[in-house]
Amino acid sequence: MRYPENAPPDPAVPYGETMHDMLTLSMFMSLFIGVCLFIAGRHGKILWMKVWSIGLIVCSLLYLISQWLDLSLW
Repeated sequence: MRYPENAPPDPAVPYGETMHDMLTLSMFMSLFIGVCLFIAGRHGKILWMKVWSIGLIVCSLLYLISQWLDLSLW
């Protein structure tokens, strides 16, 4: 990231708003991928795929809910 000349970076917002938007988009995509993997794991009776996809769904939902409620989980 490039800053304008003679402008110090703002320590309150080090990455800007675009990084947060991309993380939110990634969480929506991982939610969709998690649901698809769960369906595939259920169809193929593959336990590890179901477990990992449930973990992906839960983590994605936690992030999206924390963004919606404006909470900081970490």
